[in-house]
Amino acid sequence: MVTEHPIVLFDGVCNLCNRSVQFIIQRDPEGRFRFASLQSPLGEELRALLKIDPQEVDSVILVEGDRWYKESDAALRIAREMSGAWRALWVLRFLPRFLRDGAYRLIARNRYRWFGRQETCWLPTPELRGRFLS
Repeated sequence: MVTEHPIVLFDGVCNLCNRSVQFIIQRDPEGRFRFASLQSPLGEELRALLKIDPQEVDSVILVEGDRWYKESDAALRIAREMSGAWRALWVLRFLPRFLRDGAYRLIARNRYRWFGRQETCWLPTPELRGRFLS
């Protein structure tokens, strides 16, 4: 699967994930990223196509061309493409993955408890709707 734009798949009912998508949009002035919730038909289709086990990944996935990234790899690759000082986070890739992913998993495991969840997926404004694939 080849995509023109990187796709961020996110947990559409997670408040932290929804805020993170809005954060990325504000720092992506070129409109490079596209978004789809993991719960959407397209999110499920992409996971099946890329053979991503839904039990293994349930928060954020970054799809670039025919490759996909999860956990801290996804977060750092996204940060690398954002405007401003956020790009500097890319240097964290040199930390051992078990440390990066351990911190990521701690937040992911507790995201509903700490940040809450919604009953339905967040809907983008009409101005942003073109950046969402489903």
